[in-house]
Amino acid sequence: MQQFLVDLGKQHRYWAILILVGIALEGGALYYQYVLGEWPCVLCIHVRIAVFAFVLLAMVAIFFTGSAMAMRFFHGLNSLLMAWLVERSWQVLAVERGWVFGDCGMSLGMPEWFALDKWLPSVFEVQTACGYTPVILFDITMAESLLVISIALLIISAALFVTSWQD
Repeated sequence: MQQFLVDLGKQHRYWAILILVGIALEGGALYYQYVLGEWPCVLCIHVRIAVFAFVLLAMVAIFFTGSAMAMRFFHGLNSLLMAWLVERSWQVLAVERGWVFGDCGMSLGMPEWFALDKWLPSVFEVQTACGYTPVILFDITMAESLLVISIALLIISAALFVTSWQD
């Protein structure tokens, strides 16, 4: 298993799969938003930003698979992004379940120089308050499935980061 992870971490395939996973997650979110009318809250938009970030990272990393040092950097940065994704996903679920209470307003909270909600409002504009995510399948909500997916992505990413130091 360890050798499989070492090999996978050096291949284009991992980064390509990560791009496809990110596009599927973003596509699913946009489907729920525009086809099913489930509007995103600020936490959902934060999740979208994290997914968008790891897709962009994977698109760059795919060109550097020949460099062990670059792969360590990209796997480390990807692990940080995945940790942020897990944290945001947990917040979505915690608010939905009432485990935490907080102010979840309509402002994205990004600085003016990084105004994704102004640049691409069709994807990154907050349109509702937090507290609810739709049921996806078998009484599993979007928040629950997102947390499971993000934890799996973090575990894989962290494992690849650790094994990237073993040549």
